[in-house]
Amino acid sequence: MSDALLPIGVGLGILVAGFAVLWVLHLLLARIARRSPVAAAISRHGRKPAHLGVVLLACHATLNGLPAADWHEGARHVLYLADIAVLAWGAIAALMITMDLALSHFRTDVRDNRHARRVHTQISVIRRFGMAVFAVVAVGAMLLTFPAFRAAGASLLASAGIAGVIAGLAAQSLLSNVIAGMQIVFSEALHLDDVVVVEGEWGRIEEITLTYVVVRIWDDRRLVLPTSYFLTTPFENWTRTEAAVIGAVELDLDWSVPVESLRSELELAVKENERWDGRTCTLQVTGATGSFVRIRALVSAHDAPTLWDLRCDVRERLVEWIRLEHPTALPRLRAEVAAPEPLRLEAPRARDERLSSGGGPDAESD
Repeated sequence: MSDALLPIGVGLGILVAGFAVLWVLHLLLARIARRSPVAAAISRHGRKPAHLGVVLLACHATLNGLPAADWHEGARHVLYLADIAVLAWGAIAALMITMDLALSHFRTDVRDNRHARRVHTQISVIRRFGMAVFAVVAVGAMLLTFPAFRAAGASLLASAGIAGVIAGLAAQSLLSNVIAGMQIVFSEALHLDDVVVVEGEWGRIEEITLTYVVVRIWDDRRLVLPTSYFLTTPFENWTRTEAAVIGAVELDLDWSVPVESLRSELELAVKENERWDGRTCTLQVTGATGSFVRIRALVSAHDAPTLWDLRCDVRERLVEWIRLEHPTALPRLRAEVAAPEPLRLEAPRARDERLSSGGGPDAESD
């Protein structure tokens, strides 16, 4: 028992000293993180792997100092597996820190953020791909620590051809989505925060992975679609080239609407609205059939959400102006009711002829 006290004490000492050092480092990083994105990223992603690494170091020191026993081999194997897991976690943390530093140079909260959204999209997919690679390598390294898996390696390699065909057929859908995800990201067909119309729904791209895309609908619903959908199905992307967009407000009005006055009111409405970016403001008559004329007002804004609000503001302003200033221009149906023709009553022709020839009513009975 006395032989075990020293290794246990050494392990506890390493544990306490390591946690104390990490605590001091955390305080320093927390103070620097307000001014340095590097310190913020290290503190956010490296804290937990570092703590687990200190625990494993203390366990190794304790186990190596203990007297030999039958259970040591199993304990060392468990520690080796934990070492592999911590190394993979540390590699993923380093990847996350690097990606966060890269993203810190590209802000998406500015008006013209197309380039930043493209970089965020590509880095997001690369980060997920890197995490998957590190995880697969770690699991493979863990399996190779078991003698049974090492012995079965030769037979697995011998049957790799058949297994590859079977796995390829089984994972055909998954692989197609993964390839589609890479193609979408690096062909710049879709970016994070893009405004799209898919399946008849208007929304923004909230998340892009290797296998699926999440679209946030305007009413906060989420539409989850496989990445292959965006390669095989047409969809609308309003912000692929730039964030600024143009939208239309359409009104069906009576033929008596004063178009020039309505155009002047539109110009006044957008100039007084802070959501208008000053690029486009036009009013056109796009249809004149049936009982109505169709008026289309085109306005522009810096981004799609602002455009939506601007269109609503313009529609409300024009409707209110027409209702108050020109109520006769509101939509209405016209109908013309013709007066009925007068009825002409004629006597029976045969009876009139007999009376005119001198025959009375009694002549017919004779």
